Amino acid sequence: MKPKQILKILTDLSMTVLLLLLMAYSLVGEAAHEWLGVGIFLLFVLHHVLNRKWYGSLFRGKYPPIRVFGTVLTLLVLLSMAGSMVSGILLSRYVFRLDVRFFSAAFQTVHMLSAYWGFVFLSLHLGLHWGGILGLARKLTKKPSKIRKWTLRGMAFFVAAYGAYAFVKRDFGNYMLLRYHFVFFDFEEPLALFLLDYIAIMGLFVCAGYYLTKWIGYLGTKRRKQL
Repeated sequence: MKPKQILKILTDLSMTVLLLLLMAYSLVGEAAHEWLGVGIFLLFVLHHVLNRKWYGSLFRGKYPPIRVFGTVLTLLVLLSMAGSMVSGILLSRYVFRLDVRFFSAAFQTVHMLSAYWGFVFLSLHLGLHWGGILGLARKLTKKPSKIRKWTLRGMAFFVAAYGAYAFVKRDFGNYMLLRYHFVFFDFEEPLALFLLDYIAIMGLFVCAGYYLTKWIGYLGTKRRKQL
């Protein structure tokens, strides 16, 4: 594996870990939350530097449905990350120390919406590239195994099923739809249990993104055959 590819994987993995910790806002502490936000911002910039060729090819070639889906999803990730970062900087009390009083309620709303929608968009985006991750794993294992294949599928189904349960239990949808204007935390709950639920929710949308990608690809292939 080339060093650049290893760096890409480590960058994306680090962003995923920081994203999960950022969702645990009050459990990790406000100051830690802000520093984690700075960390994910720097990794986000590095991620785009490493994948800068994507911007060069944006206006080249045809746009089949799968490419349209991937491009729209990437733009939604960019929009949500920009919303989180700008609103986070304006609300900062420890790192940037702005703590803007005017329109602070509006900035908090933008920050919460960007965080929860961004979590979903990033998880779907990861699912979009999950086929490549699986392909890399197959190359490393070398020998195919039906037992391993169906075991992994069973584990993915279990994670997605639990993720759907955690999505409801954690009122994730209500935060996305802004039915609550503040995030409620159980301060007696161990951080590990909170992260476990959010990992499962992420797994749910990774699976959704992966199989949605396969379905769009199948429809595109079927349409080309009909033409």
